[in-house]
Amino acid sequence: MSVIPDVLDTTMDLKTLIQDDDAVSPVIGVILMVAITVILAAVIATFVLGLGDSLSNQAPQASFSCDGTDVTMTSGDELELSNLEWGDESSITVSGSEWTAGETASAPDKANSNIIWKSQGQSATLFDGC
Repeated sequence: MSVIPDVLDTTMDLKTLIQDDDAVSPVIGVILMVAITVILAAVIATFVLGLGDSLSNQAPQASFSCDGTDVTMTSGDELELSNLEWGDESSITVSGSEWTAGETASAPDKANSNIIWKSQGQSATLFDGC
């Protein structure tokens, strides 16, 4: 009697093994359903928690330089003048309704040359002054 396993007696049908993909579709279906559920939950949570509203109303980005009380916007987003004010809450005046790169405005004085942006109850300091 031989102790050698009876490997030769078990035959595998390779064709059946390769073509047997019964479990593939259900697994892919479950993975897709879980992914869709997670994405939907994230989107709904974003708006329920109010994060969606704050993303649309962010402060603009801009760079400024000073020469005495003259403040020049050197680069950045176009700034609506109706949303801007000097540090003493006075209006900023440049030609047109928007402040664009290269334009200069005169601050009331050096102490109030910082630029404040305000919109829909939010505010940010865009420039800390000369």
